[in-house]
Amino acid sequence: MTAQCAISIEAPVQAPFTGPVLDIRNLVVEFPTRRGVLTAIRGIDLSIGRGEILGVVGESGAGKSLTGAAVIGLLESAGRIAAGEIYVAGRRIDRLPLREMQKLRGRTIGAIFQDPLTSLNPLLTVGDQLVETMRVHLPLSRAEAGTRAITLLQEVGIPSPELRIGQYPHQFSGGMRQRVVIALALCAEPELVIADEPTTALDVSIQAQITALLKRVCRDRGTAMMLITHDMGVIAETADRVAVMYAGRIVELGPVAAIIRDPRHPYTKGLIGSIPSLTERCERLTQIDGAMPRLNAMPSGCAFHPRCRLADEQCRSERPALMAAGASLAACWHLEREVAHVRL
Repeated sequence: MTAQCAISIEAPVQAPFTGPVLDIRNLVVEFPTRRGVLTAIRGIDLSIGRGEILGVVGESGAGKSLTGAAVIGLLESAGRIAAGEIYVAGRRIDRLPLREMQKLRGRTIGAIFQDPLTSLNPLLTVGDQLVETMRVHLPLSRAEAGTRAITLLQEVGIPSPELRIGQYPHQFSGGMRQRVVIALALCAEPELVIADEPTTALDVSIQAQITALLKRVCRDRGTAMMLITHDMGVIAETADRVAVMYAGRIVELGPVAAIIRDPRHPYTKGLIGSIPSLTERCERLTQIDGAMPRLNAMPSGCAFHPRCRLADEQCRSERPALMAAGASLAACWHLEREVAHVRL
């Protein structure tokens, strides 16, 4: 075995960047149509530190996956970043040419998607896919990449990796395929991983194994992760901080424990109230009436006000910005009145 092959796969190739691994500033994503421009992401700010998992949660249509797609440069053909800046490890990436962006995918930014079959080539063995990905991004021979591929499969919990490396995706169970996808996302040692609904298609027991694996990967490797999901339970078990999105904006942001214990935005309260409790008995779970607004019919003021029981005239006419709410930030006018009342 060469000296290069003997290096641990957990060792960083370059000196770590001291700032946030991902820094999103005032991101705006638009979709031009024949009837006008639809704004899907409306000026969001996010950052993720080394070894941190940031959960991004919300209903379908909130803009979670679109945010991840904007970061990794995989917006649909009609979509465009209309404003804002995206930095990864200190480098601005939102204006990179396509060829430069392709170099970043895999090497600097890894991706884990909901359906592993869409991420794996059914005509190639999992070993070939891992080896080719590593050889594209790392200065390794085929033999060295093969050795590292076996180590990676073992790290993500694939039994008998020396045998499974020569098998095809259809020969793996759903949970094992997702482990292979995680290995594929990590094989070039990226600094940031975008995980979009990585546990949704799996049963509960496998979900728990995958979330534990993601946590261990970030802790051991120092990888920053954006975990996109609609499941607040997965966020509670996995993430360090959480960003709650609604209608293309962040409505609450802060440490997971603080937000789970004391959610401040009415929408966050509804999401958490809809989760059954194992310790407290309740006759009925919280229900958020109505639906997410369409992009071509966005309400004025706070976008959540048509579904909010606390909404008043100010909520209907003025859009609140994120403001301090205990340990977190929340965009709600009622919080400002609470603070003003305390000061009085």
